[in-house]
Amino acid sequence: MGVSIEVQNLNAWYGANHTLQDINLNIPANHATALIGPSGCGKSTFVRCLNRMHETNPIARVTGAVRMGGLDIYADARPVEVRRRVGMVFQRPNPFPTMSIYDNVAAGLKLNGYANRKQLDEIVEKSLRNSALWDEVKDDLKRKSGASLSGGQQQRLCIARALAVDPEVLLMDEPASALDPVSTSKIEDLIFQLKSQYTIVIVTHNMQQAARVAEKTGFFLNGRMVEFDSTHKIFTNPSDKRTEDYITGRFG
Repeated sequence: MGVSIEVQNLNAWYGANHTLQDINLNIPANHATALIGPSGCGKSTFVRCLNRMHETNPIARVTGAVRMGGLDIYADARPVEVRRRVGMVFQRPNPFPTMSIYDNVAAGLKLNGYANRKQLDEIVEKSLRNSALWDEVKDDLKRKSGASLSGGQQQRLCIARALAVDPEVLLMDEPASALDPVSTSKIEDLIFQLKSQYTIVIVTHNMQQAARVAEKTGFFLNGRMVEFDSTHKIFTNPSDKRTEDYITGRFG
């Protein structure tokens, strides 16, 4: 099951650039939360802070607290533990090109010490079913590489790979922006199915997509969280004029 995420006074820097400034919000468990805002506003940096990827850049640093299910991921957990609990799906599909479909899904499991073939088979099948890909690839699991799949299938393969290690949170950074409309629809349907099992945070430039898939939406601007509320309220009656100006297309 997913966990709630409590963010308190989160600040992030790239060198001297203060990328995120005093971010405070509570992300509910087992919901989809969308993050919207113009390019360069801090959305992607924020989700990278949620699984401690931001600090992998040697000139980056973070202050503040991020609690997942009561655990402060910066004070009480090692990065490798955080990244097992928090899966990440990127804008462009990134399957391991030399690995089979099966080995792509099993890669994280093997790194975590799984060696039992029967157990691996069961988890790989479950993950591919949960990512709505099993029926399309079950006959080619070990014969075809991950890179041989279509773009939409590759993205669902990457989702399966993230799900295989049994995370509590799934971060999606523009997961459908490089896909065709049919594949985008499949990803959105998948988000609906998965949020009963995981806490999902999705970064998107597509405001219609945010309205379709998310119960909560946050609007970022210039490294700050301008507004965070129910998606319906954000899109129909925002509290801040800057939010209204963005969603009505006056800027961005």
